[in-house]
Amino acid sequence: MIEERLKAIILRALRLDDFTFHDDTKAFQVPGWDSLSHMVIIAAVEKEYGIRLRNVEIIKMKSVGDLQALINSKLHKGSG
Repeated sequence: MIEERLKAIILRALRLDDFTFHDDTKAFQVPGWDSLSHMVIIAAVEKEYGIRLRNVEIIKMKSVGDLQALINSKLHKGSG
């Protein structure tokens, strides 16, 4: 499930008022999400959550759900 915090980051980066995200939502399905805005979203996620995403992790992501799972795994590693 996509958390409201991540949804807000993506919407702000893409300058969208609203969009319904699902775990399997892909970037091409979201208005304005292109390669440049993808990097803006990644940078915003890293800043907001205080995490670092490696290039290989970013490349492996296929959906918004993958991004949420990656964030969750990074946060859990940091709290252990």
